[in-house]
Amino acid sequence: MNPKENPQEPIPEKEPNQEAPAEENAEAVEAEAAPQEKEETAPKGKTELEAAEEKAAEYLAMAQRIQADFENFRRRNESVRADSFAEGKREVATVMLPVLDNLERAADAAEKAADEAMKSGVSLVLKQMRDVYQKLGVEPIDRQGEKFDPNLENAILQGTEEEGEPGTVCQVLQKGYRMGDRVLRHAMVKVVPE
Repeated sequence: MNPKENPQEPIPEKEPNQEAPAEENAEAVEAEAAPQEKEETAPKGKTELEAAEEKAAEYLAMAQRIQADFENFRRRNESVRADSFAEGKREVATVMLPVLDNLERAADAAEKAADEAMKSGVSLVLKQMRDVYQKLGVEPIDRQGEKFDPNLENAILQGTEEEGEPGTVCQVLQKGYRMGDRVLRHAMVKVVPE
């Protein structure tokens, strides 16, 4: 209610001594409230900073995981590519083996011929083919006189005891070839029985 509206109620007079303590109390209350607001703001700011640091750490960990996944993918891809390339080389070398066999037969036949140009030409082509196989890392399996190994050779004939030691290869009927540790074609051999 407004004091002007009701003229009957006397307006209390303010004592100068009473206002001063109220103002001091108000300032003290404000002073007490201000540090609390600062304290409330400080933890809030600290939690925002901590949250931002946690987000940054999370993003960094995610980026590191993605980078590691990509490196693993790249290594796997290189490995698959290298394996595919090696398999392709083995396939080509295997398919070309009959050509090499025929060139060797042609070189043997040319040795008996009178035409020197033919002998020279066939032997040059055979040498070139052998050089290509050597560059590819293809080696012949020639184990005549050695113990029979079913991992490298196929025994298709039995020899006699006069042809060698029991269990050994006494004749190579068709050369075998390997590329590194892989057998491209097993040698066809004659073996002395044990």
